[in-house]
Amino acid sequence: MSSSDLSSGSPRLATPTQAQGLFWFAVACVGGGLLFQSGIAELLRAWQTPEYSHGPLIPVLSALLFLRQLKEFPPQPGPVPDRLPGLVVMIGAIALGMVGHVIQIADVVAYALIVWTGGVLLVSFGWERGRNFWPPILHLVYMLPLPGALYYGLSTWLQVISSELGVWFLQLMQIPVYLDGNIIDLGVLKLHVAEACSGLRYLFPILSFSYVFAVLYKGPTWHKAVLLLSAAPITVLMNSVRIAIASWIVTYWGADHLEGFTHFFEGWVIFITCVLMLFVLAWAMLRLHPDRPSLPEALDLNTDGLAAQAARIRLIRPSGALIAGAVIAVAGGVALQSLPQRELAQVTREPFLYFPRDLGGWESGPQRFLDPQTERILAADDYHSVALASAGAAAPVDLFIAWYRDQMNGGTHSPEDCLPGAGWEIAALERVPAPAAAAGAPFELNRAVIQKGTQRMLVYYWYDQQGSRMASAWRSKLMLTLTKARTGRSDGALVRLITPIAAGESEALAETRLQDALLDVVEPLPRFLPAG
Repeated sequence: MSSSDLSSGSPRLATPTQAQGLFWFAVACVGGGLLFQSGIAELLRAWQTPEYSHGPLIPVLSALLFLRQLKEFPPQPGPVPDRLPGLVVMIGAIALGMVGHVIQIADVVAYALIVWTGGVLLVSFGWERGRNFWPPILHLVYMLPLPGALYYGLSTWLQVISSELGVWFLQLMQIPVYLDGNIIDLGVLKLHVAEACSGLRYLFPILSFSYVFAVLYKGPTWHKAVLLLSAAPITVLMNSVRIAIASWIVTYWGADHLEGFTHFFEGWVIFITCVLMLFVLAWAMLRLHPDRPSLPEALDLNTDGLAAQAARIRLIRPSGALIAGAVIAVAGGVALQSLPQRELAQVTREPFLYFPRDLGGWESGPQRFLDPQTERILAADDYHSVALASAGAAAPVDLFIAWYRDQMNGGTHSPEDCLPGAGWEIAALERVPAPAAAAGAPFELNRAVIQKGTQRMLVYYWYDQQGSRMASAWRSKLMLTLTKARTGRSDGALVRLITPIAAGESEALAETRLQDALLDVVEPLPRFLPAG
């Protein structure tokens, strides 16, 4: 935006130059729509899920934050300097969006859309002014879906915390209860704290609200930080209260009354309660302020003049940076639209149905099928779950392999997330080299000792990315992205072996058994997990 954006608080009639500015701004928006189309479609898809149903409100709130902040920067006469950094940001966002489109990761395109929006502001206002508008741009992050690995990790962690807090509240109410992982055993009924009960559907909108609350709050910076960081514990606390009340209803009123309570207490009730708790927290902190201002005084809720600020868009003037960014965006968008849709690379592999039962010194039992809910959460295209037995082994070894044809939508779930949800505590976790005699190139795997009550087990697991075996989930995701860009393949697998540590048995003996089974398991794996 240029110097004469506003005069005396209201826009003048648009001049031909300003009309050209609006034209090139519109061209930039059209180009952005074409370029980031797959990211926008991914956002619309994510917003249909309960966890991200608040998504459509985020751009609206960001726009309101921007217009409020714009009032602090009155129009300045003269040309707008230092537009070049904005053009660099726009070009970087365009490049990132094109990469995301080519490798077919829509989330990357959505992230690029936010960067591009920031670049447009920097081009419009110049670096010195435009960089001050980072709060509304950063707020747009709350409309994005979390990466799959982070989502499932966070969901599992919240399930565990919510379950433990809910049981603690029940114990305070003198209600007999036993917690086994995410299952609350009330005697008369077992309640499963499922993924939908983890609190994520409340956490994301509350995080967004606390961000806006912190931006509008005029108190000390540490007050803002507390308000922003308190959203997560407040949400988990309220979710735990909900679980405890639901369990109390089941205990004293019966399961028939649970559904009505769930519909009543979910959604707006928890959201409004969390919002009220944020207000109470802000009020309490203001009591510690030397001037002791009231809460209405500390919140800048003035919305006067926002329409006049929005009208300043009519006075955008053309610039070389804006025209260049618009042309590059349109050219990139048209180029992407003309590219043929890249098909997912075909993978030739044998299904686990043909996995050999005779594995050297080990013999596998019949295939064990997961329950429908676990299968839905796992979302694997093929899996293999069997118990391996050996005549010379003191205990069996459980083998589990989950294979995904396309990991871009979900993919492997780390046992670090799944095992605690099943009631197992991870007592030790480290990365160790696989036995030297294992087939193929040397690789690292994860070694864990898990326990539940008096039961202890030893676990080996690793990620198989098209023949490359590794212990790190993040390295696995990085390799997946690079392989997708290079070959179009996005298949991969998780391999896990578990054996019990019997009473009186040392970890060393259990480890010898596990390593012996591993050496026989890796031999046929390339038939079922093909290399790149």
